[in-house]
Amino acid sequence: MKLLRVLVLVALPLYCLAGSGCLLLEEAINKAIDSQVSIDEYQNFLQPFTYGLETNEAIAELKQCFLQQSDETRSNFALMMVTIVFPDVLSNQWTGTSRL
Repeated sequence: MKLLRVLVLVALPLYCLAGSGCLLLEEAINKAIDSQVSIDEYQNFLQPFTYGLETNEAIAELKQCFLQQSDETRSNFALMMVTIVFPDVLSNQWTGTSRL
């Protein structure tokens, strides 16, 4: 099941051709982090990328993991995702052109 979680997270950037500017990836990450989004809502959002019951269960477990985390942990995860997906944002911080 952990492998399925990783594959779901890996599939989204590949679907978007990776890099920054992928609104679908941003929305998927934001919905995963948002404690106001239920597991059912998250599964419905990712439905086009699921292939069977196992994938749906993996998505539910992924969302449940985020729901169990503190606000600080979710905030730190969001910052980490910005660093990974949008590396130019933090590198531009030193030049004064950061979007943060």
